[in-house]
Amino acid sequence: MSHNQGAHKSWVSRICYAIGNLGQAAYYNALSTFFVTYYAAQTLFRDYEAEEATAMIGIITALVFIIRIVEIFIDPLLGNLVDNTTSRWGRFKPWQVIGGVGSSILLFAIFTGLFGLVNVNKGVFIVVFIIVFVVLDVLYSLRDISYWGMIPALSSSSEERSVYTALGTFTGSIGYNGVTAIVVPVVAFFGSVAGAGSESQEGWSGFGAVIGILGIVTCLAVAFGTREEESVLRDPGDKSSPLQAFQAIGRNDQLLWVSLSYVLYSIANVATTGFMIYLFKFVLHKPNSYSIVGIIAFVIGLIVTPLYPIINRRLPRRYLYLGGMVLMAIAYILFILFSKNLVIVFIALVLFYLPATCIQMTAILTITDSVEYGQLKTGKRNEAVTLSVRPMLDKIAGALSNSIVGFVAIAAAMTNDVDPNLLTTTNIETFKTAAFYAPLGVIVLAFLVFAFKVSLTEKKHGEIVEILKQNMSRADITEG
Repeated sequence: MSHNQGAHKSWVSRICYAIGNLGQAAYYNALSTFFVTYYAAQTLFRDYEAEEATAMIGIITALVFIIRIVEIFIDPLLGNLVDNTTSRWGRFKPWQVIGGVGSSILLFAIFTGLFGLVNVNKGVFIVVFIIVFVVLDVLYSLRDISYWGMIPALSSSSEERSVYTALGTFTGSIGYNGVTAIVVPVVAFFGSVAGAGSESQEGWSGFGAVIGILGIVTCLAVAFGTREEESVLRDPGDKSSPLQAFQAIGRNDQLLWVSLSYVLYSIANVATTGFMIYLFKFVLHKPNSYSIVGIIAFVIGLIVTPLYPIINRRLPRRYLYLGGMVLMAIAYILFILFSKNLVIVFIALVLFYLPATCIQMTAILTITDSVEYGQLKTGKRNEAVTLSVRPMLDKIAGALSNSIVGFVAIAAAMTNDVDPNLLTTTNIETFKTAAFYAPLGVIVLAFLVFAFKVSLTEKKHGEIVEILKQNMSRADITEG
């Protein structure tokens, strides 16, 4: 193969890999943020009496929380399954297709009220919802684990991994923030086409269909467009048991510390993002301006993500991560002090979303580099198991933040049938405590954990890779 052919294939692989996270991130935002909005605002239960609807919101919120917490312990097993997969298409591609297509179809189903079952039989709906949500979450985890777990298989170079991560994060930012920007007009469009209201069931079903189709197309791009590289650090015959999967995580202290910091960040970030639509509707009284949240995040993602590898050459990751936490803290202070000032809120949104890319990419890259760190410590290269930690963290964050948003929406009387002008001071303070005060404290804690406990830098990872290569060479010589 010529150099030009190799470079061409490399760029095809990069582009197709990047396309994958466009749909994956859109899916995650739709599920973690707007599914809560869909049912907490009572659209899902529009045909129920008020008290019955409130009870069902509480039930669904509790079920989502319980399911996601229980499934935390399943993700390492799913990672182990991916790690032990042997097929003509590789370890990761089969799970991209199975996980991506399956979860996308089921996402559409839950945005239809399970095809109207919610209005047929309440008890049956709850049972079927539990089954569907469990399967949906497992399939999404398989897609997410195989997606990020693929990076070490695409390259052993920390710099090249940074490129793949940057591209994936770039498109992920477009997908995630794009959903925030389009959700209101898309729901209104499909509602209008169906002759229903702007926040109708028909509108949300159309939204679910759009996200589902995007999810299927993008996972197929990864499956058919990427290629794994051979590496002396990867042994195709190296298999591990489920117990070894948990041991691999437990013995990797750098993986655990960066994971703790990242999950704290994610809880704060997802919760605050979920509350934004309530801020614009009930505090600012400008619901039509909500799309600017997605636009701000979208534009920032477009600018910052391609710059990350360039910035990272001049500034170590840890400074980007910790500096980002400081900007987020300033944003929270502005939200707290000026929550009724639209201009200041816009400034706070810029500060809030500006560091997101740097924080997320640093966390992903540090978790990715911990594969070799763990390999050096344990002798086992658990790629997918190690990378399964990140979707596990997202589930923890999503479960907690979704529950917070759902219950606070009820406690603060922020549902569709409530006049924003009738909210009390207590209602507003309840909202601000959950949306801003508590997340600020969580961000400070995330900063401290990373600052004092995470020591796996780019330089240290490079040294670890060289040691592993030397050890593998010695082993080959000894065997020979």
